[in-house]
Amino acid sequence: MNILQLAADIIDGKRLTKEDDLSFFKDADLDDLKKGADQIREHFCGDKVDLCTIISGRSGKCSENCKFCAQSAHHHTSCDVYDLLDEDTIVNAARANQEEGVDRFAIVNSGKGPTPEEFEKIIHIYERMRDELKINLCTSLGFMTTEQFQRLKDAGVTGIHNNIETSKEYFDKICTTHSFQDKIENIKRAQSVGLSVCSGGIIGMGETFEDRISMALTLGELGIKSIPVNSLMPIPGTPLENQTRLTEDEIIRTITMFRFINPEADIRLAGGRALMANDGKETFSAGASASITGNMLTTSGSTIASDKEMLTELGRDVTPCWA
Repeated sequence: MNILQLAADIIDGKRLTKEDDLSFFKDADLDDLKKGADQIREHFCGDKVDLCTIISGRSGKCSENCKFCAQSAHHHTSCDVYDLLDEDTIVNAARANQEEGVDRFAIVNSGKGPTPEEFEKIIHIYERMRDELKINLCTSLGFMTTEQFQRLKDAGVTGIHNNIETSKEYFDKICTTHSFQDKIENIKRAQSVGLSVCSGGIIGMGETFEDRISMALTLGELGIKSIPVNSLMPIPGTPLENQTRLTEDEIIRTITMFRFINPEADIRLAGGRALMANDGKETFSAGASASITGNMLTTSGSTIASDKEMLTELGRDVTPCWA
């Protein structure tokens, strides 16, 4: 396989599908994969880096049994547990992120979905942020109805985050309280009202590289344009606490593969950045075009300022899209 010729073909319109033999991604020369992925990124995404931040609106006591998650009530971890934060705390956090030049801000809640009372409070918070701020608004609230998605859109939300987590084939090894198909149907409900969907997953949970390829292909079939790639940071008290950590080369190889399969999407560097040197700087020369930023455990404590400085050194444009 001539990797650089494949990159050129993708730029010219070729798309990889499940009918193609994609096993070469496992052992192709990594330098060639990085170079090809960067060429694809430059052509389709340019130098603009989309930066997003989140706030944990409600934490802990989740009814779902996802094996990777500290917030599941099925596990025994030391995660923070609290109900929905008050309105001013969330709005002020969004304002602070806007002032630092972030593109988008999201409330992320634990749980399968909000209670009716919580949902009404969240709608009011988004209406206030829509009216007072410029920053793009996203959210991750779990499973919702079409009508709820429409109300979120009307309140100013432009994007919904809903990871598929892994491949269809491996999903039930990670979670059994909801199904892979439940995820797909939720994504399609959000898309049906015109919301952009951010969806990716976690690598390093014991899945095969073929599972990662399958996940990337599914996201392409769904037309996802923002794909966060998280690398598992094993959490004590979860079933995956003793999982072997990924190497930096494994993470970079996976990111290049996602870029080749989803050439027009933002491949978003997400959790697990502590597994890489310089908070994952090299991934931005290997296909990554976006990032979750801020002082969060899963991003190793990198700050908005340090991320913007790193990206500026790489010649990337970190001007927020709303500016």
